[in-house]
Amino acid sequence: MRMTGGDAILRSLEAEGVEVIFGIPGGAIMPTYDAMARGTTVRHVLARHEQGAGHMAQGYARASGRVGVAIATSGPGATNLVTPIADAWMDSTPLVCITGQVRSPLIGTDAFQECDITGITLPIVKHSWLVQDVKELPATLKAAFHVARTGRCGPVLVDVPRDLQEAVFDFTYPETVDLPGWKPPVTVHPLQIREAARVIATARKPVLYVGGGTLNGDACDELLKLAEAGSLPVITTLMGKGAFPETHELHFGWPGMHGTKWANLGMNTCDVLVAIGARFDDRVTGKLSAFAPGATVVHLDVDPAEISKLRDADIPVVGPLKDALAALTEEIVRRRADGALGPTQWLEQLAAWREEFPLRYGAAEGWLKPQRVLETLQRLTAGTDVIVTTGVGQHQMWAMQYVLSERPRSFITSGGLGTMGYGIPAAVGAKAARPEATVVCVDGDGCFQMTAQELTTAVLEDLPIVVVLVNNGYLGMVTQWQDMFYDGRRSHVHLTTDVPNYAKLAEAYGGVGLVVQSEAELEPALAEALASGRTVVVDCRVDPAEQCFPMIPAGAAALDMVEYSETVEAKAS
Repeated sequence: MRMTGGDAILRSLEAEGVEVIFGIPGGAIMPTYDAMARGTTVRHVLARHEQGAGHMAQGYARASGRVGVAIATSGPGATNLVTPIADAWMDSTPLVCITGQVRSPLIGTDAFQECDITGITLPIVKHSWLVQDVKELPATLKAAFHVARTGRCGPVLVDVPRDLQEAVFDFTYPETVDLPGWKPPVTVHPLQIREAARVIATARKPVLYVGGGTLNGDACDELLKLAEAGSLPVITTLMGKGAFPETHELHFGWPGMHGTKWANLGMNTCDVLVAIGARFDDRVTGKLSAFAPGATVVHLDVDPAEISKLRDADIPVVGPLKDALAALTEEIVRRRADGALGPTQWLEQLAAWREEFPLRYGAAEGWLKPQRVLETLQRLTAGTDVIVTTGVGQHQMWAMQYVLSERPRSFITSGGLGTMGYGIPAAVGAKAARPEATVVCVDGDGCFQMTAQELTTAVLEDLPIVVVLVNNGYLGMVTQWQDMFYDGRRSHVHLTTDVPNYAKLAEAYGGVGLVVQSEAELEPALAEALASGRTVVVDCRVDPAEQCFPMIPAGAAALDMVEYSETVEAKAS
């Protein structure tokens, strides 16, 4: 079929089964947008900012398990994608970004809206391509999708000069990929599995430490079978939230800086720590040299570079997690048949710690408490098909603690990069991926103002979302650190509670705005928003002095958690 390069991009996306892309047109990508006008089966969602388009593509990928696609023009259009690309790199989100570039003869001349986007993104992509021959375009896009979704998932970038989008050639989409240098692990060594099973089966205090790689590897069913076969307690990271049902009797919370004390006690006093698709991030471990000091570490990961990168693995298991967990379960079951007992006393100890160290917060005393907002949201959405996205900050940690996830891909947040403004566009992307689901963005007033313009995208593209705004009038997490570690010197963190007027802003963008100032108003407002089928912002005015606990101070060991106390709260006030 003879066609232009712009048409070839769309035919390639169609061949890859892409249903939705997110982007904004501009000069250097116009030939591809002109091809869209001529016809394609791919739905285009028009974002209001390229950063929003990138986060939408991330939300789509995280909600669907498929590759997200973002498209932008050259220069500032491409550089606006850098934050989503970096975020996808840190959180292993499969993303294909397609950018326009100035015409080939102008590259290197500082032409209008020229920038070396492949050079700029080099440290934060799995691979990037600057297409130099239109005939290479189909094979390049085939390779881009293959690299993004195989091995450890992540972002790739394809930069296409404008003249190549206009060039005409005979299009054929390849059936196979020829990438001699790209060989991610596709099998698991049986000896590694046997050794891991032996150590786990004989452990007195084992813990499964589960990260986001379990979701990316589509290994959640296998994780459940492994935990139940071995009566193994499961602790899920922020990125692993939803990989294991959080109301299951074997789920024991979340580790790290704002995790639960019982989870951190379990992680740090276990004798066998089984890391599954997790990377020993500093927000989980605290002081690394003091983390799980007595544990034998079994580390399962598809990326061999993660094994022993931060914590030495006594038993490495490299390969696809779906296959690895299935094989490990079979071996555990065989050993259990030989009479080995599950860690009953250990499970009882973890349950006792959970009773002894519950999540706590203070009495209302005239203020709406942010924790109550999340508890009410949890109660109203329990048992429903709901996806929760978040921004980054205190509200994100409260959502982790109080909103329980029962299904994979039902909790979507920015982990490694900690990107404020992630929540709203990610929610729009998640809604595009799962239109039948109710999508709720738990956001903070600081995050909200970074990407609020994408509410218009939600309204005009008929992708309704509910934004639960935890509005304390401050950059809350920074304020908490200033109060705790900088002698209460608050420097440039006060945003004010009602400027802008978030409810009216929601209405200006075409949505619905509701204001909640008391606990009595909370449940009716949330229920109305969830039932409306429209894009709604619920502005919850919460206690500005509320701090997020428990907390591991920066540089401290995980066992040195600071818990909620009336004294700490009084000092913050």
